[in-house]
Amino acid sequence: MNEEPIEVPDEPATPAADPGQKPRPASDPGNRGPRRRGMRRLAEDGSPRPRAERPPREQVYAFADVVAGRLDEDENNAELAPPKRVLQPLPETPKLHKVLAQAGMGSRLEMEQLILEGRISVNNEPAHIGQRVQFGDQVKVNGKPIRFRIEPPAPRVLAYHKPAGEVVTMDDPENRPTVFRKLPRLPQGKWQSVGRLDLNTEGLLLFTSSGDLANRLMHPRFGMEREYAVRVLGALSNEEKQQLLDGVTLDDGVAAFGTIEDGGGEGANCWYRVTIAEGRNREVRRMIEAVGHAVSRLIRIRYGAMVLPRGLKRGTWIWNWTSATSAR
Repeated sequence: MNEEPIEVPDEPATPAADPGQKPRPASDPGNRGPRRRGMRRLAEDGSPRPRAERPPREQVYAFADVVAGRLDEDENNAELAPPKRVLQPLPETPKLHKVLAQAGMGSRLEMEQLILEGRISVNNEPAHIGQRVQFGDQVKVNGKPIRFRIEPPAPRVLAYHKPAGEVVTMDDPENRPTVFRKLPRLPQGKWQSVGRLDLNTEGLLLFTSSGDLANRLMHPRFGMEREYAVRVLGALSNEEKQQLLDGVTLDDGVAAFGTIEDGGGEGANCWYRVTIAEGRNREVRRMIEAVGHAVSRLIRIRYGAMVLPRGLKRGTWIWNWTSATSAR
């Protein structure tokens, strides 16, 4: 796939208040009344929260696909072609003699002559003709460091389908399988996970080569909405749903879902589609437990505008998937 520019979320803007509209008190039933099928938390001005833009449905897994069992069926579908699992090379970096000439050290021919004379080093190693330099390299001429500018490479982004039973850590003292063992090796730097999923949670997990991008995608102030398919033991009552929308008190503070939608189910197992704008440790599970129920299965299918790609089997990744480069 072709590389695309990575867009990061801008600083959230504060919506302008309507001077002609009086804010409703929190106790006003018109502001937070119980809703039956799809319950959705309102914004501070009483309007529905905007939904994130999503890719075409045929390219991704929707909540209905999870409930209908299509996600599990595709896991054993041999006709689904595996995604291309090769990291595309980064654009070629500039040659050393050109960088030095642009830094005002002399002409390109003069820089090549200095290289031949052994008077230039890169990362404390003698330079050679035709050598390329990249962001972060240290160049010295006659033993003195030279300041030059090279643009850092564009962040790489991977969408990974995490199975249950893997931990999101580089080294696990219990020697359990880790998600990082399945990822391709980076020529420079290391993969940063965008948030975490606990041992028994499966679904979409993003990785990037940029720590700054990972931080911007995770930080609560940017409000990146996560969407989960949750299978709960026992049906949630309307009062319990409203409590989860208004906020439940956990050990580390109050937590609230943005939306809750019924998805049906069989027997004691009931499916719900929930969204939340933060990612504390085991937050979704703890919230459901706070209203007296247990989670029997938890799958993340969306992170912001990035949705689990259709056909991406558990334990596999796809490089720079198109929706993974348009985070809003």
